[in-house]
Amino acid sequence: MSDFDVIVIGAGPGGYVTAIRASQLGLKTAIVERENLGGICLNWGCIPTKALLKTAEVYEQLGHLEAYGLSVQGRSFDFGKVVERSRGVAKQLTAGVAFLMKKHKIEVIEGTAKLEKAAGAPKAVVALKAGGSRTVTAKHVILATGARARTIPAIGFEPDGERIWTYREALVPKSAPKSLVVIGSGAIGIEFASFYRALGSEVTVIEALDRILPVEDEEISKAAHKAFEKRGIKFRVAAKVSKLAKSKSGVSVDLEVGGKAETLAADVAIVAIGISPNTDNMGLETLGLKLDRGHVATDKHGVTNVPGLYAIGDVAGAPWLAHKAMHEGVHCIEYIAGFKTPNLTAPIPGCTYATPQVASVGLTEAAAKAAGHEVKVGRFPFKVNGKAIAAGELDGFVKTVFDANTGALLGAHMIGHEVTEMIQGYAIAMTMEATEEDLFATVFPHPTMSEAMHEAALDAYARPLHI
Repeated sequence: MSDFDVIVIGAGPGGYVTAIRASQLGLKTAIVERENLGGICLNWGCIPTKALLKTAEVYEQLGHLEAYGLSVQGRSFDFGKVVERSRGVAKQLTAGVAFLMKKHKIEVIEGTAKLEKAAGAPKAVVALKAGGSRTVTAKHVILATGARARTIPAIGFEPDGERIWTYREALVPKSAPKSLVVIGSGAIGIEFASFYRALGSEVTVIEALDRILPVEDEEISKAAHKAFEKRGIKFRVAAKVSKLAKSKSGVSVDLEVGGKAETLAADVAIVAIGISPNTDNMGLETLGLKLDRGHVATDKHGVTNVPGLYAIGDVAGAPWLAHKAMHEGVHCIEYIAGFKTPNLTAPIPGCTYATPQVASVGLTEAAAKAAGHEVKVGRFPFKVNGKAIAAGELDGFVKTVFDANTGALLGAHMIGHEVTEMIQGYAIAMTMEATEEDLFATVFPHPTMSEAMHEAALDAYARPLHI
């Protein structure tokens, strides 16, 4: 007889949400966590970075008060208190997860799990934080172990806790560096570049591809590049880094741009070149678990090739997003419980919380064309939106991509103030398979920045009302 119906390994957003849903379905559930409830997202990722970025946003606004008819004497910050606030936010949410575990009668096992073969599902041997070990079994074991920052020691892409940072070190330094090199221009790299630049650091971002935020629509990437440069962030794109090393004064970065060698110097470097899945030292090889480029290979329900073993979230592959992990976890556990669960096909939004923000869902214009769609594209700038003008948030625009033959919304892309709070509207529309006529008929409240979403849909069909 098994100790539990379900054991979830990893208590990040995907893991703890999976455990909660399992408990709601009447399954006796345990969750194993080696570090902190909430995982990387709540403790070292999504949440504390957003706390830092909010501080940066407020600080920047203080420098533009005259535009609003206001004034203050002086402007300064206490970096220690800035970091302290972000850690407090993370701690509050971690405590919230602990409350949810208790509320749903989920047993939390603190320690590091290793899987071994057993009849039915694998059994988990947990090296407990408090010392000793505990072996637990379940009918179903779900891997939600997430991922960690990718490093390349051979060329110096390895944190030392002092001069070379990953996101962890970048969240809790003792002071803001005077100069900073960020290697990688994905969401993590751009968010840290935005934060430190707002507080006065000289920031240079290095990107190996030919544009920043390379997963975004090309127009959005170009607009973001221009907006960030306007704020003082420097970029080296199509730049190959050959070596990162500590120098007497900080770090030096050797790179090649356009066939020419360059060396950049800075106080600190942040390495933000992607992630590596947490699959090592878990005994997975002894189970014969199939991997796909390092990630756990699963079917559409999270089922692996090992009976009774499942995987969700970052460890199971891209996109590496907390909200994707949560939805995969719910989907997986409902499948285990016998629900006739459809494929997880809902569009997954992506967000970058810099200044300005970037948000998107679905296909880019280029991807839609590559997939064989004839497209209609609409755009609407915030500079002519009433709420944006009143708020002094004129930068950015909304872009829509429709299938010209069916009217289906294929993708939506935004750059501007708080667009991460708006993208869900398009995500809902795509999930419900809305057409252009459905969006035309939707009443958007006035005055709101979301009216730009309506206008961008209208513009795709040459029907905009305010341009």
